[in-house]
Amino acid sequence: MSSIFLEIKNNIAFITLNRPEKFNSFNREMALSLQERLKEADLNKEVRCVYLTGAGKAFCAGQDLAEVVDPNGPGMDKILVEHFNPIITLIRNLNKPVVAAVNGVAAGAGANIALCCDIVVAAESASFIQAFSKIGLIPDSSGTFFLPRLIGFQKASALMMLGDKVSATDAEKFGMIYKCFPDTSFAEESQKLASTLASMPTKSLFFIKQALNNSLIQNLEQQLKTEDEFQQKAAATNDFKEGVKAFLEKRKPVFKGE
Repeated sequence: MSSIFLEIKNNIAFITLNRPEKFNSFNREMALSLQERLKEADLNKEVRCVYLTGAGKAFCAGQDLAEVVDPNGPGMDKILVEHFNPIITLIRNLNKPVVAAVNGVAAGAGANIALCCDIVVAAESASFIQAFSKIGLIPDSSGTFFLPRLIGFQKASALMMLGDKVSATDAEKFGMIYKCFPDTSFAEESQKLASTLASMPTKSLFFIKQALNNSLIQNLEQQLKTEDEFQQKAAATNDFKEGVKAFLEKRKPVFKGE
């Protein structure tokens, strides 16, 4: 059975982390497979949104520690440079929005992969844990980059050092995630969100994503130039023309992602 399951339906690439017996913790095969599925979704013109979730009770428990201590394993240097860092880079540069649908516990690298996605939603019973300090490590997989920007330096510092578990409801209150939904309606609500994104002007969403990426490292003057650059690109799309035409005709626009 594949450790990553991909299904393309209704312009959405449903990517499922599929090692439920290991709480979807990553080994080398799974990490490399996820990279390939993300690349496949990126290149597929039919796909206009990516929906990332986990099989079973967990979203992702991070790195499979049995692989870390295996003398024949890839070693910590390869695990970061060849496994997790490329996953983060692919998600942030993917030319369509990525929804992290956190169905259960998201720990360690699993939490940080979720938090780097464009929109993060969670089931009410889900939780987020920066588990690294519990085993003498530091947060990786972009955790030290995104978490302080999402919830503030002080709270991020405490969560990383203490390794406290954060409930989905608290994660929403902190601004760590967009929304949490009741377990009973989580799949329906999170997939509805992905469907909405898949029907929107895809290039516009990509430009928003790239502008936000730039905002993390630029000053105001640079960001204004970035906004100008991407606004010109957005205004040249067919979807912009359709959006204006639909507005003037007082009807719902039909975007094609072009």
